[in-house]
Amino acid sequence: MADPTPPKAQDDIRKDAVPAKAEAAAETGAVPAAKRKPKKIKRSVPKARACVHAGENNTIISITDLDGKVLAWASSGSSGFKGTRKSTPYAAKVAAERVMAMIQPFGIQSLQIEVKGIGPGREQAIRGLQVSGINFDAIIDTTPIAHGGCRAPKPRRV
Repeated sequence: MADPTPPKAQDDIRKDAVPAKAEAAAETGAVPAAKRKPKKIKRSVPKARACVHAGENNTIISITDLDGKVLAWASSGSSGFKGTRKSTPYAAKVAAERVMAMIQPFGIQSLQIEVKGIGPGREQAIRGLQVSGINFDAIIDTTPIAHGGCRAPKPRRV
């Protein structure tokens, strides 16, 4: 059985598809509030912490403020290296230089460096951080050291 209502004209369909608010925004050139990104606030951070994680396969460098909020980060993989080239000292140095370029707008004057891991990019990452000319307060090694673990449970008597 056919629908008793007549089909709409093309003009009516087009007007129904676009809401009135979006149509008004299109006329003025404004972006609707739902699609607008919040404005990013660049704050001034005089002291920061650089966390270098030197793993076997990758080196990750994160710059945080003293509360632990990440300001910028880079890794050997995000710097364009793939596969076994990620685990080279040169890749770690490139990642460190890249992250230092990212934090220029924050106005950091001094940096505290924490190095974790025994990977090949450990020393070169620190040298890459030095290129920017920011003063280092301290270089701290936070590599976890195995100590034999907890005491094993007693053997079961049957």
